[in-house]
Amino acid sequence: MSDAYEPQGIRLGVVRGISYGLFGPPGTFVPQARSLGTGILRAYVYWSQVEPEPGHYRWDVVDALLGQLDGDEEVWITLCSSSPWATRTPTDFLPPSPALDLDAYAEFVRRVVRRCAGRVRYWQCDNEPSNTDLLWAGTADEYVAQLTVMYAAVKEADPTAAVVLGGCGYDVLGGEPGSEPWRFFEQVLRGGRDSFDLFDVHLYGDAAAVPAHIEAVRELMRAHGCPRPVVVGEYAAPVPFEFPEAQAVMYEVFAKAFAEAGGQVQSTSQPAVQSTRELAARARQDTPERRAMAALYARMPQLPPRLQMFMEGCPPELEARRHRINCRQLVACTLQALAAGVRRTLYWNLAPEVPGPADPLQIMHLMFGKLAMLGYRDGELTVRHPAADTFALLTAQLAGARRVTRVPSADTPDLYAFEVERAGREPLLVLWDGRDTAVEEDQPPVAVSWPWPASAATAVDAFGEPHAVEVRDRRLRLAVSGTPVFVGPANRPRSHNAS
Repeated sequence: MSDAYEPQGIRLGVVRGISYGLFGPPGTFVPQARSLGTGILRAYVYWSQVEPEPGHYRWDVVDALLGQLDGDEEVWITLCSSSPWATRTPTDFLPPSPALDLDAYAEFVRRVVRRCAGRVRYWQCDNEPSNTDLLWAGTADEYVAQLTVMYAAVKEADPTAAVVLGGCGYDVLGGEPGSEPWRFFEQVLRGGRDSFDLFDVHLYGDAAAVPAHIEAVRELMRAHGCPRPVVVGEYAAPVPFEFPEAQAVMYEVFAKAFAEAGGQVQSTSQPAVQSTRELAARARQDTPERRAMAALYARMPQLPPRLQMFMEGCPPELEARRHRINCRQLVACTLQALAAGVRRTLYWNLAPEVPGPADPLQIMHLMFGKLAMLGYRDGELTVRHPAADTFALLTAQLAGARRVTRVPSADTPDLYAFEVERAGREPLLVLWDGRDTAVEEDQPPVAVSWPWPASAATAVDAFGEPHAVEVRDRRLRLAVSGTPVFVGPANRPRSHNAS
């Protein structure tokens, strides 16, 4: 394989959820993402949306997306083999499953890619396939067979496009080599080593673990003789499974709810189908999941604060703290990934799937619902949460970034220091102190002294607030906490003759 598909430059991006145009009309979101400085967008397209019946193609969703592009953004589409007629598990949503006829699948892929040729750069074969039954109802070998067909179809329809291997997520990275999800990806790399251009890794949780996760997937590829560039198709924090006390309570409550239901979480022989119609019906049913979530909310005041902050209606101080953790980790994870050599990072996620109030009795809302950067008002994406402002600040600071390097500090071993080389701009320094993000506000800042070539500097933190900094004897002097600080040269005063 050549390096033809190695991403050039650095681009920060966002994911537009998992169901664009599936649960409602395909709305406008690209201008809102563009206003945040987004350079790459990821969206999902399902076989069911494009070919609802054999040979009958609809392009409303695809064209709605393409019609919002201005040519500057890169686009990444996760193409899901979910179909009520063409796949082993009939559904229009989840889980994707093996095509009944790989020739029909290849024709579907070719038609979609031709429709988007020159405008969509990246095509992904489903998502997190090792998360079996939920996100892939098949085996590793069946995934390889489909990946191989997709790769050939993409290259035939648009030779300039790149194929992305389905995301490697927490089910793999959170376990040990030899676990079932890990073995799934080993099998995929053994059989599909010649059928992908980029390897997608999903990074949820503590940013400090990012370098190790990226190195783990690189080592996995090297072990199978197929090194490829790594891209980060999803990342965000905080999430409940970061915190042992939150995870313990959730496990206890859910175990009780499913035990009372007879322990029948779902059949092990058949995946739990999640079609749009079935999900709408389940929203009105008394399921073990909803009973467990209702039990959590019933005892919400007694729950650990690190679990409460993920729940709707939590105390305002916990809501504000979760937002601050979210903003810190957004910056920290991005810098860690870029310093590890990744050139594309996409934050999960831009906004809720559809307008309207959230359903707090869904486990997925508890896990990921509050990570959205934007919200709806009167059906439009006009609400900006703190993470949106931090992301916009980050994209502005990193505009023109060519290289990010972590620089160790012998004087302050827990200091995270990153030097950013920017085309046509002065270098940037990003600093924060390594500490527990959930309690860092209760800890005092540390004094930092750092070499600095200029006579002055300005600094702003991840929340957009000015940060005190001075330069003495060619060294920066500032106090650093767990909140990332961007340090750059002081703005030069404009000449009186400047126009």
